[in-house]
Amino acid sequence: MGYLTFILGGARSGKSRYAQGLAEKIEEERGGEVVYLATGSAGDEEMRERIAKHRKSRPANWKTVEAECEISTAIAEECRESSVIIIDCITLLITNILLAKGEDVEERALREERESLEVEELVLTEVEHIIEKSRKTEADVIIVSNEVGTGIVPEYKLGRIFRDIAGRVHQLLAAEADEVYFMSAGLAQRLK
Repeated sequence: MGYLTFILGGARSGKSRYAQGLAEKIEEERGGEVVYLATGSAGDEEMRERIAKHRKSRPANWKTVEAECEISTAIAEECRESSVIIIDCITLLITNILLAKGEDVEERALREERESLEVEELVLTEVEHIIEKSRKTEADVIIVSNEVGTGIVPEYKLGRIFRDIAGRVHQLLAAEADEVYFMSAGLAQRLK
């Protein structure tokens, strides 16, 4: 049964670095393949640069799989022989699912609360599948996400919908995880 670690924190809090450090320790102790499931997509030059920096920060022998929406499928298909899987990050996954159908999803979410609940259900279902697939692996699974609920209330409805979905997803992941860490200023505080 896969061991699940959830790492949560604000932007530039050291989440990814901490996740990579945990993965390196596991790799050193047990060997085996490390798979980095990346949810980011290079939509513009700035994001391409961020992705390139992230890639450079990882050991060259790690396998990177880009999976914008269907992480649970990638776990089942790409990570069978892995000893460690890093999923980075859940908030980008939420964004990808929220906007998967382009402006149509955004417009519908803005128009009707019912539509935003359907999108939330899609996200929660994918996260439940991630947990299920993670538990079925022999790998340690490390999930990274941005805490977005400690700031100001977003001005726009889509931002509030995103924040609310992220909060519910984080509660689900924290409840199911074996360990939970909150990152701030590069320091990890163990919550569970």
